Amino acid sequence: MSDQGRLIAGRYRILDRIGRGGMATVWRAHDELLGRQVAVKKLHPQPHLDDDELATLFERARREAHSAARISHPNVVVVHDVVDDEGLPTIVMEYVPSSTLAELAARGPIPPEEVARIGRGLIAALRAAHRAGVLHRDVKPANVLLSEDGRVVLTDFGIAHASETSNLTRSGQLVGSVDFMAPERLVGAKPGPEADLWALGATLFQAVEGRSPFLRDTVAQTMYAIAMEPAPEVRGAGPLTPVIQGLLVANPAERLSAEDAERLLRIPSGEADSSAVPSAARAPGDNAPVSAATAVAGLGRSPERRTGQASAAGGPAESPQPATTDMEARRSPGARRSKKPVVLAAAVATALLIAVAVLITMPTEKNSISATASDGPLPAGDPTRQSTDTSATSSPVASRSASAGATSPKPTPSKSPSNAVQEDSKPESEGKDTSEESGSDTSVAPAGRALVVAASGKCLSSGAGTEGLQLIQAACDGSAAQRWQTGSGGTLRSSGKCMTVAGGATDDRTEIQLSGCNGNGSQRFHLAGTQLMANQSRKCVDIFGGASGTGAVLWECNGRDNQIWTLR
Repeated sequence: MSDQGRLIAGRYRILDRIGRGGMATVWRAHDELLGRQVAVKKLHPQPHLDDDELATLFERARREAHSAARISHPNVVVVHDVVDDEGLPTIVMEYVPSSTLAELAARGPIPPEEVARIGRGLIAALRAAHRAGVLHRDVKPANVLLSEDGRVVLTDFGIAHASETSNLTRSGQLVGSVDFMAPERLVGAKPGPEADLWALGATLFQAVEGRSPFLRDTVAQTMYAIAMEPAPEVRGAGPLTPVIQGLLVANPAERLSAEDAERLLRIPSGEADSSAVPSAARAPGDNAPVSAATAVAGLGRSPERRTGQASAAGGPAESPQPATTDMEARRSPGARRSKKPVVLAAAVATALLIAVAVLITMPTEKNSISATASDGPLPAGDPTRQSTDTSATSSPVASRSASAGATSPKPTPSKSPSNAVQEDSKPESEGKDTSEESGSDTSVAPAGRALVVAASGKCLSSGAGTEGLQLIQAACDGSAAQRWQTGSGGTLRSSGKCMTVAGGATDDRTEIQLSGCNGNGSQRFHLAGTQLMANQSRKCVDIFGGASGTGAVLWECNGRDNQIWTLR
């Protein structure tokens, strides 16, 4: 049942939905007591979460309200209230008529002068948060609101971390968007304000370049790029080049400070002198980029570097305000000298070994599937991004108009899932299957491979092969109904028909069905690491529960076992 029209807490009347994520929906509502519009963020937890996970999720929601409420600043969203609705914590915030920076960047690179203005607002928001003892930990374009009146607002403090509170994650679990996660966080180091600044640098990079600096086809590849590759060259930033380079420095001890970043962001508007650029933010020379593995492992070796930056900027850096003493202490030379570079180097090495172990089972962009149906590997990679050589320092270019794919496929002899990627640059009319007119593919050989879901160890089955039948999980028996083949354009076939998102919908819980092959977007899937993703919605094929006969549905990707698939 829709929440639209409901009255929450006897006060907030739900009007319409303005956003939806994997765990929550945001509604525009009317505060009937004060006669104003508000935004209401209501959780919609996934049904497979256990009690501990639900408790953690609820506590994060409450902490989001408390964290944001501690910060009083025009560039931070205002939290008005937190109430329970139907047993779920619900956050009531100010309503900001706006679009997001992610939406703006998706249209193409943004002029540096406008990015500088946005950056100044974000720096101000982060400095206010850090003064209040709060780390955001998920700074990214999607969490930046650009209001109709020009205001820049940082929102979504759902995984924010106050310095005196416990870390609400399970052991070894990372929270946040991986491609905006600072190198030190990937190796388990306790993050400080510098981690938010690195994420800000990645956010500004995406704004001016139109792509995330380290985003790759899979989570493992993205982590590997952040840890091992130098920051990509900034080409379209103009006067913002020094600040972006300085914020993306891998070593947090040498990263550009918030004060210096704010100063540099004022240069495009003529409010600051470009001659006062801190040394770490100048164009590469003796400060040539190094990988995060090298930089993080070298923590504590050059405390003079930060002092030099302060001197170049015209004197010592500001003393931190009392509220930030604990958090800012990690920036001091003494604190840096106390770190154990050997321990950090070992952490980096361990993280990279894990990443490499995962990567050898991941797709690369140098191999592709055949354009005809085969029993080879599933299509992998992300067809909504233009493919590039992953050995390069630049990452794939984001593109929203990718219904036709990327570059022409080059068949390879390998049948390993680690050597496949969907790359099809043919126009839609050329990429359709020859069997589409009949609604089925009679040329498919009775071969293929089984798709096994990790949560239950059962296989994805097309059952009797009936048109419109929901796909289910069943005990693996090697039957033809459990054998899947790849076809042109990213189709997956069994029983002569194609895996299909029912009605081409994008909502959670939409059925995954078997239908006659027609080549449209609802029948295009790819293997994103170990997750089976629908190209059209970028959501994952999910099965809730372990019982045979449980149907497959579309759900926001979350990396849990019920979305992890292996080929057998």
